[in-house]
Amino acid sequence: MFSKIEVNGDGAHPLWKWMKEQPKGRGTLGNAIKWNFTKFLINREGLVVKRFSPMDDPVVIEKDLPNYL
Repeated sequence: MFSKIEVNGDGAHPLWKWMKEQPKGRGTLGNAIKWNFTKFLINREGLVVKRFSPMDDPVVIEKDLPNYL
C-alpha cells in the first residue's frame, strides 16, 4: 500500500514535479494533474516520452509501450 502524496502545488512530490516539467510531460491545459489516473510513459533512458490523460483509452496506451521497451 502506498501513502498519499501531493502531485500539484508547492508541496508536490519531487518526482511528480520533475515529470510535469519535462517537455513531453506537459499537459494540454496546463501542467497540473487534473484527476486520478494521469499516466506518464518513461523510456529506458529515464525520460518522459508521453503523458496520458485519465480519458485516454488504455488500448491506445498499450500500443505505445512496445516503442519504448
